[in-house]
Amino acid sequence: MTPTAAHSEGHPPMTAHPRGSALLADPLLNKGTAFTGAERAAFGLEGLLPAAVETLDEQMERVHRELLRYDKPLNRHILLRQLQDTNEVLFYRLVTSHLEEVLPIVYTPTVGEACRRFSEIYRRPRGLFLPYEDRHRFRELLCNRPNHDVDVVVVTDGQRILGLGDQGVGGMGIPIGKLSLYTAIGGIHPARTLPVLLDAGTDNEDLLADERYLGRRRPRVVGPEYDELVEAFVSAVEAELPGTLLQWEDFATAHARPILSRYRDRLLTFNDDIQGTAAVVLGALTTAGEVGGVPLRDQRFVVLGAGSAAIGVADMIRTALVADGVGEADAPGRFWFVDVDGLLTADRTGLSPEQRVYARGDAAGLRGAGGGAPGLADVVREVRPTALIGLSTARGAFTEDIVRGMAAHCDRPVIFPLSNPTSRSEADPADLARWTDGRALVASGSPYPPLLVGGRSVPVAQANNVYVFPAIGLAVTAARATRVTDGMMVAAGRAVGRFAAAHTSGDGGPALLLPPLARMREAAREVALAAALAAVDEGVAPVADEAALRAAIESAQWEPAYSG
Repeated sequence: MTPTAAHSEGHPPMTAHPRGSALLADPLLNKGTAFTGAERAAFGLEGLLPAAVETLDEQMERVHRELLRYDKPLNRHILLRQLQDTNEVLFYRLVTSHLEEVLPIVYTPTVGEACRRFSEIYRRPRGLFLPYEDRHRFRELLCNRPNHDVDVVVVTDGQRILGLGDQGVGGMGIPIGKLSLYTAIGGIHPARTLPVLLDAGTDNEDLLADERYLGRRRPRVVGPEYDELVEAFVSAVEAELPGTLLQWEDFATAHARPILSRYRDRLLTFNDDIQGTAAVVLGALTTAGEVGGVPLRDQRFVVLGAGSAAIGVADMIRTALVADGVGEADAPGRFWFVDVDGLLTADRTGLSPEQRVYARGDAAGLRGAGGGAPGLADVVREVRPTALIGLSTARGAFTEDIVRGMAAHCDRPVIFPLSNPTSRSEADPADLARWTDGRALVASGSPYPPLLVGGRSVPVAQANNVYVFPAIGLAVTAARATRVTDGMMVAAGRAVGRFAAAHTSGDGGPALLLPPLARMREAAREVALAAALAAVDEGVAPVADEAALRAAIESAQWEPAYSG
């Protein structure tokens, strides 16, 4: 048995083990105080550990109590990262057992602060840092990866981290956090994940002036040099990790879609900001349509923000609309986009080809204040949308007047302030509930406390990409898919909605627009199955029936447990 095969089964044979301190330093093999007396004798651990022998659950509860002693989320984040670097099984047992509590610490919103202060809190290396100057040696650097076989790579260049902008090398916190959730929710073995930071430099003046900054302290490379950097990375992945799922994460709008378009038919790849966000929004919209009695094909969408994520959301909804019987020529007309310059209209210059699909040619009678371009309030007043979606990072953009105006003509207004972190959200869900007398169907981009509506506690659905991307990793691994298609992502989004609807109580209480976080691993299996079936239908995975795919998915989902 090769070491890689042994890892995939949970524990290498005794002869393959490092011994003593080297064993305790290996986060994939270290069991800490859970090593039994026999194991301590066999592996040279006697004297290196306290006398007590704990079970995994006892260790978890001890660490959980320690976690709760910290008041600041960033300090909790640091503690969990240190745990991940020393004992991955224990880390993932804690995360999976307390997912709803720990998710905002491991990922958004706390990961934003961790990225901002990456150079301050950096302790141990994880993943690969690939600087522009070494672009001709990327394959060689990929050979230095910690584990030979990799199922999922998440890569960022750190230029558009959440709503925080250019964080340079600090962006590495995002791939690390994403891959933690690929494992905790999707069940991808932690040894088979790889975070990567393409260090193109940074244009963040604060970072360039910070003597503690750990990244490439030069302005970002642009134009052909930037394209060369990305191509060098892709070529290295093709040569060294063929068949590995590559996820693009937090790239600037100017780069995100061109990169996806350039490589989506060449690699097993997708962009989570464009496609993952869109699939989750589609899932929440599907559930909201059932609750509000307005099916997707009858909705009118106003979207604030026209970046890659917002366009990606519209593209996926448009694909679903066409599948539901709306004509391809008619589907774009269901959308009204508003950005910092107002409504996207056909006579505007500087629009990308993707934006121009949604530019309105019928807005001649719509004018903003003072005769200028119509803004969000003008569009909502005239269009009377059924759904208002925010991906703008414009804090508080969904004002009381706008929301009350929308609710005046819509029984169950669908309002999704999706920008994160919380400081960039278009509205607070509590305000949305108050301004609509509890009628709004809300999904947010960041976690919020439950709302009190009609004397009942209503969870706020967090439209987090975590509902989709771990399941896509699980799907392509189990189904042996060679590409990630739009059909797979639409199938995943619809499956999210079906799972949420199936787990909504039938007692007349508030409906969940998205699955409960406590059941995310279960939901991931169902979402992965839908995506895998779509992969087979579209011919990008070997022929397999539902029973075979379900068995493969269950077999592929790693469980955080010690082996003997």
